[in-house]
Amino acid sequence: MEHHEDKDGLLAEAVALRQEGRREEARERLVALSARWPDDAGIAYQTAWAHDVLGLEAEAVPYYEKALGDASGRLAPDDRRGALLGLGSTYRVLGRYEDAVALLTRAADEFPEDGSLRAFLAMALYNTGRHHESVSLLLRLLAGTSEDPSVRTYRPAIEHYAEDLDAIG
Repeated sequence: MEHHEDKDGLLAEAVALRQEGRREEARERLVALSARWPDDAGIAYQTAWAHDVLGLEAEAVPYYEKALGDASGRLAPDDRRGALLGLGSTYRVLGRYEDAVALLTRAADEFPEDGSLRAFLAMALYNTGRHHESVSLLLRLLAGTSEDPSVRTYRPAIEHYAEDLDAIG
């Protein structure tokens, strides 16, 4: 029987390989770890990420879904946020725009402080033809997060028009 620290150590080694740029080797190790511990949410998330960074988006999806779904051991909040962003972005790249909008909307509600989720949601909204909603979301994000002095000066106006881009006056 494997000890818990063995699993953690093997996972850490695989993640380190990815961080060192040895992405294919990391992916191979993570796929093996996923087969060995199929119900581990953390391993599933890291395996999804390893596929994603190699441009293997379709292969990443089931790992992301497992990490966020029924896998045992809930993800830490930062990993959950990363998995939601990764899966939403991957759905979008694969042309699954409605799935991306639905997932990223829930993710942005769950993590309202994360501007990257709203940025990716705006892209997915654009892809579904919801251009007004997309631009409005981006303008609110810009107004709320920009450190640019000129944007900050016009923040009230940007926020006002973000609510109704067709408003006059």
